[in-house]
Amino acid sequence: MANRSSRKRKRRRPRAAPPPPVAVASDDRARAEKKRAAATQERPQPPWGTFPLSEIVVLIGMVLLLAGFFIQPPRGPIMIGAGLILASLAGLELAVREHLAGYRSHSTLLAGAGGAAVVALLLVFAGETVPPVAALAAGVLVFALAAWGWATLFRRRSGGALFKLRG
Repeated sequence: MANRSSRKRKRRRPRAAPPPPVAVASDDRARAEKKRAAATQERPQPPWGTFPLSEIVVLIGMVLLLAGFFIQPPRGPIMIGAGLILASLAGLELAVREHLAGYRSHSTLLAGAGGAAVVALLLVFAGETVPPVAALAAGVLVFALAAWGWATLFRRRSGGALFKLRG
């Protein structure tokens, strides 16, 4: 038989009472926190479900891009351009989806795409009437306005955050 002194018993400290719930200043803050928590949990799903449409479009763009290097002009450069456009559009679709869901900010990327599109459209369709410097200035203006707009939209969708970093 073991005596009482050899068996040591640990004394448990009484648990502290849980802190009282913090009162939320307003319903807007609570909704913003809920939206922020929901947005950071997982990547937003595409409207077409689990079908890998973006991945297929990127694959087609890569095949066109690669094949365009081996095909003689005038088809080769057209295939290269089509491949670049398809792959870029698939990437932009993902960026727009994540941005609008408040999952991750892509303000600069989306604004840059808009600015580049304006420069390209002015140079291609306006031709000789618009000097390249004016087209570039228009692209920079569109970039600045679009970056402000996309950042404002993301701030509303994310619950107040201007950007989110990978964790």
